[in-house]
Formats: sequence, C-alpha cells, structure tokens
Amino acid sequence: MIDEQFLRHLSKDYPNIKAASAEIINLSAILALPKGTEYFLSDLHGEHEAFIHMLKSASGVIRSKVDEIFGPDLSREERAGLAALVYNAEAELKRRKASEADFDKWCRSAIYQLVEICKSVSTKYTRSKVRKRLPKYLAYSMDELLHADDEANKAHYYSEIIDSIIECRVAEEFIIKLANLISNLAVDRLHIIGDIWDRGAHPDTIMDFLMDYHDVDFQWGNHDIVWMGAATGNWACITNVLRMNISYNNFDMLEIGYGINLRPLAILASTIYGDDPCEYFKPKILDENEYDPVDEDLAAKMNKAIAICQFKVEGQRIMAHPEYKLEHRMLLDKVDYENGTIEIKGVTYELRDKNFPTIDPENPYELTKEEKETLQSLEAAFLQSEKLQKHIRFMYSHGSLYKSINGNLLYHGCIPMTADGEFKECTVNGVTKKGKAYMDYLDEQVRKAYFVPDESEEIGRSGDIMWYLWLSNNSPLFGKDQMTTFERCFIADKKSHKEHTTEYYKLINDKAVCEKILEEFGLDPKTSHILNGHVPVKIKDGESPVKGGGKLIIIDGGISKAYQKQTGIAGYTFIFNSRYMALSEHKPYEPLKEDGTQVFHTPQITTVETLPKRMTVRDTDQGKELEQEVRELQALVNAYRTGQLKESF
Repeated sequence: MIDEQFLRHLSKDYPNIKAASAEIINLSAILALPKGTEYFLSDLHGEHEAFIHMLKSASGVIRSKVDEIFGPDLSREERAGLAALVYNAEAELKRRKASEADFDKWCRSAIYQLVEICKSVSTKYTRSKVRKRLPKYLAYSMDELLHADDEANKAHYYSEIIDSIIECRVAEEFIIKLANLISNLAVDRLHIIGDIWDRGAHPDTIMDFLMDYHDVDFQWGNHDIVWMGAATGNWACITNVLRMNISYNNFDMLEIGYGINLRPLAILASTIYGDDPCEYFKPKILDENEYDPVDEDLAAKMNKAIAICQFKVEGQRIMAHPEYKLEHRMLLDKVDYENGTIEIKGVTYELRDKNFPTIDPENPYELTKEEKETLQSLEAAFLQSEKLQKHIRFMYSHGSLYKSINGNLLYHGCIPMTADGEFKECTVNGVTKKGKAYMDYLDEQVRKAYFVPDESEEIGRSGDIMWYLWLSNNSPLFGKDQMTTFERCFIADKKSHKEHTTEYYKLINDKAVCEKILEEFGLDPKTSHILNGHVPVKIKDGESPVKGGGKLIIIDGGISKAYQKQTGIAGYTFIFNSRYMALSEHKPYEPLKEDGTQVFHTPQITTVETLPKRMTVRDTDQGKELEQEVRELQALVNAYRTGQLKESF
C-alpha cells in the first residue's frame, strides 16, 4: 500500500492520468532494453595516457565494432585508421590533414563511417538518453544523422547535412565530438576499483577526466586513502605521498598539477644532505617532467629528507594509537647508530646508508625545529590546494570502501579473515567489528575524518584513520602483514623487504569462502561475483586472475609501468554487458610519436562467463528501482480513477 501523502507529492510531477501513463510507458520501454555495458578497472596509478586510451577504445570493443561493420568494405589498414580516429581524434585529424590530398573528401567519408559506428553502440539506449549525451550546438545535426529513418531520402538527407558541416568549416570539431560520443556510449557505467594515485605521472589528469565523465564510481584503494588522509593535513599521510611521488620523479603533478610548494623541502634537504649523495634515494624515472624538472641529486636529497620525517611522524602516531598495534613498525629506536646496524625480529642487518644527521639516538622520533617548520608549510600547501581538495571531494561523493551492484561485489583489497575462513574481528577506535559491519564502520569513520573532524584535535589528526588503512595488517585496503618502507630504503638484504599477504589471499582459491563473502554482503552466491584489484596478477608466471571457481576475479594486471615486468601485460579491463562477462588483456600503451603516428595494440578479450539469457535493464539494480517507480505511478493512476485524487490539466 502506497501512502496517500506520497501520491499527492507525486501528483505534482504527474498531475493527470495522461502524464502518469506516459511515464509508465517510458519506464516500461527502458526496462525492456538490453543492460548497458559496465567497465571495471583498477590500479591506474597515474597512468593517464594508457587509462584514457582504454576508455576511448572501450578496451578493444570499438575495434571489434569497426571490424564487424566495415570488415567486407575496408582494408585492415583502413579499419585501423578509423579505429584510431575514435581513440585519438585530434592526433588522427592532424595526421590526415598533412597526408590527404583532399581533406574535405576524407572528412565527409569519416563522418559517414563514424555515424555508422555510433548507431551500433547506441542501440542499447533510448533516443532520449542518447540526446542527453550529444554535444551542445552540434546536437541537432548529430541527432538527425543518427536517427533519420526515411530510407528513400536518407542518402540525400545525409549528404546535405554533411555538406553543410564541411562548408561551415566545423568538420574537425564535429568529428572530434562524434568520436567522443562513440566512446561515451560504448561504456554505460565505469567502476574504478581503487588506486588512482602514485607511481605514474598524472593522477591529477585522470581525476580531471573522470570529473567530466558521465557515470563513474570509485572503490577506494590504499593509495587513494593515503591521499585522502593527506588532504586532511595529516603529516603521516603527507610524508608518505611525498616520498612515493618524489621517488618516482612526479614533480609536475605535485607542483604544477596540485600547486604544492616543495621549495621548503628542497631547502631543508639541501641544507642537511649537502655533501650526502643519497645514492639509494635517487628517483625511478618512468616519465620525464615537462614543466618542473628537478635535478636528480636534489630529488634524492628531498626523498631522503621526507623519508626520515615519515619514520619519525609514524613513530609518533604509533605511540599515540597503541590500539593500532603497529609497534613492530617503530624502527628508528632499533638502530645502532654507532655501528650502523639495525636489529629486526632477532636478525641484525647492516645499513647501507648510515648518515642520520637529524636523528637524536636518545629520542629518535623527535622532529628537529627545521623539520617541523617544513612539515607545517607542506601541511598548509595540501590544505590550500584547490584542485586536490576538489578531487578528494569527488572521491567522497562518488566513492566508498565497497560497492554492491548488479550482482557484483567490488572492493579494492580484501576482507580481513582468520586462517580457518572466518571473518576476523578488528578493533579500531575502541570499536570491534567484522565482515560487512567492519567495512561499513570504516567507511563511516573515513567520511567523518574529512567532513566532521574532532575540533578538539590538532588539524590533520583525524586523518590518522586513513594512515591506519594505508598500512595496517587489519586494513581491507592493504592486506599484508607489514609495510617495509624503512627496510627498502636502508637495508640491502631483500629478505628484509618481504611483505606477506594476509590469509584472505590463500582463502579466495576456495569457492566456498568466496560464496561466504558474497552472502555476508547480501548477494546471491550462485550468481554473483567478487571483483578485486590491489595485487598484480603475474600472468607471465601462469597465474590466473580468476579465483574461487570463477566466483572472484582480480583485475590488477599492471596498468602501472612499474608493475608490467611482474605481470607480463599492461592491465585488465573487466567488461560486463547484456550477454557475457569478459576480461580484456592489454598490451603496453605506446604514446604518440613525433611524426604524428601512433601504434595501437588491440587487446585480447576472453569471455569469463556467458549469461544464460540476455540481461535487460529489468534484471539490474536500476531495473528494481524503475519497477518501484512504475508501481507508484500505477497507484497514482488508480487514485485518479477512483476519485481519491483529482486530476489537474
């Protein structure tokens, strides 16, 4: 029974039987459409060019459409050129302008071909939904080209419209907008299962791109959460993100992209380590800085300076939070500064770098006056970075720790579990939870830390919960026994670097455990799946991304260049359309060459599961909501017909 007060409210939008019936018909039509295609990616790690190409190409689906539509009529080279036009219209137009004898004629042909591709990718949508994605000013002409249905006059009609586009000198803009429309329609909804930031050069560019995307959500990863903590002004998080990104030479992103002034850190590092080569802190250069090149020697000194600050600040936070149980990561007090060694878990290691001018052996976690002043400046820079704060707010508004959608459970890392397959009880801030309740509590605490921090605490202290999620063995975002940053910086023996994954990663090979997790989150274990990122799948060593009898799929295939030697590929996209679930396996992205050409590798698409029947919108979570709207509208129509409510005209 639907409440009369609710129906009166609904009647303001649908004041009579005709209006309500029209909406019922519209919703019923939408429910009968095929389910839109969902794309799932994880662990982007700042690889902006590769990621944007994956979306523009719909992870190989666009090339498949081109081959399907034009296979009999165009050569392989021509089809590759047409696909390239969709992937990177600006670059392809520039190349064609230089190579085509009659550029206008080429544009005319390209528009015809793009319209055919666009028709193919738009078949799952109502005309209304397609129109909403059309670009301003060019919407009418695109709509006419896509939906003209007078077969007798269509050729002439098309020709007149396209001739006008050429004559008005807007063909290039039209082609760019049409190519973008194709990519947008090919992907109905995008899910990013964690880790936008760190290692790669431009997570800021990725976030700018996604803020303009039509439908996206995030499941926060450990590298996201530490940036979210840094945005609260938390020193433990700030020192971590700076150390990581300085170590990968990402100065353009830090100083130009986010406007974070690193001069105070550079002065501190130069003053303290002027004669120290900081050999083991030299950055890994995956991408060159275009606007803010920093001398490699200075970068190494900055890296070491912020690393020492990190270890000091982390020690302070561990002492402030004994409930985090991270005492084993307090290592500065374990160093024998006289002999240059450290004892960890009963083993004594020689330090490869023995220069610690800012550490007082009697009080190793105390920051010097200069270090404090530097961190205060950096804190202000993070808090006042307009773009960073905008990006972080978008992560909150469109993200969560996990998401359940259309029978898929999405989370970045793991669910804390015991060795015997039970959900592990974890205590944070004096509250003990497990399973779904633990995930819900953490999500709530992360939001509270950013939006309603405890005013009695110092600025940034609320972000301690994000730092905890960054490196605790009970964090569902980390899933390892320890984070061995100090060991990697100061100890040559790689045995000390080892980080062991938690029980979860052994248990997920068991189908029953995966089904137990799905049930815990209210999903049908017979038909549902779990999608994770976080741990790169070593495909080159024969490892499979599919676990637990097909119930769980890990989709971190190494989009990050830093991991491609481990995985042997350059990332996965998980694709879920109305007919099947599939994994698209990518090869390394090749950037645009100086001569304007670009090599695009078509990914290998492997079907993971074929659906027993074609899935419609009615079968989705959105479908359930639309069916409820239909029931409410039907009740409204009945209220009009029985005289319970009066119609307005």
